Parts: sequence; structure tokens; C-alpha cells
Amino acid sequence: MMGCCTARCTLMTICALQMLASVERFVFDMVGFMWTPVLVGVIDIIVILFGMFGIHQYRPKYIYLYGIWHILWIGWNIFIICLYLEAGVLTLEKNGNILSMGTGSDSWWLTHGFGCVVKTRSTTTIVEGTTTVVEDERLSVTGCVLDGRYTEVIHAGVQILLAIVGIIGAILVNVKFAEEEDSFDFIGGFDSNYSSYNSHAQQKESSDVPMQPVYIQRGIH
Repeated sequence: MMGCCTARCTLMTICALQMLASVERFVFDMVGFMWTPVLVGVIDIIVILFGMFGIHQYRPKYIYLYGIWHILWIGWNIFIICLYLEAGVLTLEKNGNILSMGTGSDSWWLTHGFGCVVKTRSTTTIVEGTTTVVEDERLSVTGCVLDGRYTEVIHAGVQILLAIVGIIGAILVNVKFAEEEDSFDFIGGFDSNYSSYNSHAQQKESSDVPMQPVYIQRGIH
């Protein structure tokens, strides 16, 4: 059992918080048809599960995978923040299709935030003289308590914070695992030389046992 004051327990708690945050974000990305964040979110959820398994089962390689992925995850979320804040050459109008994979979808939060009122205009298109297509064009979004762009920035910021703490926790846990293995080797837990020494000692001890003659008494007929 893990003590709740150990590095393992702390990292497991961080993973649980990351899982909640990633699943919540994944759901709203799905609703908004933001396919690139959806795919990246699926990878993140899978890696978090690997990390939790590695923590519970003492598998350092899985924890290394967790740490390396979350370095990349930090980079992805920095890109998201820069995109929604339109930092540098990035603009949501020109580069937003990177998130929707060219489908023209927008973040769910841009139009469905608290208090948001969306003004649209319907346009009718006649295809081949028979089919009528009605499309709603979004004109403006007003009244939002918090701009949807800032909501996305907050989501990305929370992910970055959790990822940084998780990477530090992963390093500490793997260092702890290494120390435990070294101390176990010291007392002969995994030391092959120690094991062979024990085997040789047992063989020598058994060979030193004095042999006693065995007499067989034959019956007199």
C-alpha cells in the first residue's frame, strides 16, 4: 500500500487531476468538432493511464514515457495559448483551421460561454435548381461573461501547470525507485554474485557434513 505522504501518492493524485482536466477538455473539443485537439487529447489520456500504471506497479519506463510526453504536451498548450491570444504571426482567423483540420469549426466556448448571445444570418443556396441549402452565418457574439478565447487559454494554462508538477513528480518517483533498487541490491536482493555466493556456501556446507557408515543387518536364517 502507498502511504499518502509518499512521492508516489502525490504523483498519482496529480495524474488523477490531469485525467479529470483532460477528459473535460476532450468532451468540449468533441462538441466543438476540434479534431486536432481531440486526437492530441486522446494521446494524453492514454499516456496518463500508462503513468498511473507505472506508478502503481513500479514501472520506471512508463513513468519516463509520462514525463517525456508531458514535455511535448507543454509545448502544445503553449501553442494553443499563443494561437488564441494571437501572439506573433499566429491569428485565429488564419491558423484556426489547424485545430479543426480544415472543417471550419470553432471552439465550443467561443459561442457557448456564460451569457453569450450569438447573432446569425441565414443564407439560402440553390444547388442544381432543386436542392436548397440553408446556412447560418455567425455575425457576432456579445454579452459573454468571459471571452471564449480566454476560456481556452485558462484550460491550456491549467494543463501546463499540472504537466510541470507532474514532470517534477515523475523525476522524484523514479529517483526514489532507483534508491530502493540500490538498497535492495546492497542486501543481495538482485545481486547475482550474492546469490551465487549463497548457493556455493550451501553446497560447501552440505559437503562438510560428515558421512556416517551405514550398516545393514542381515537376518539369520
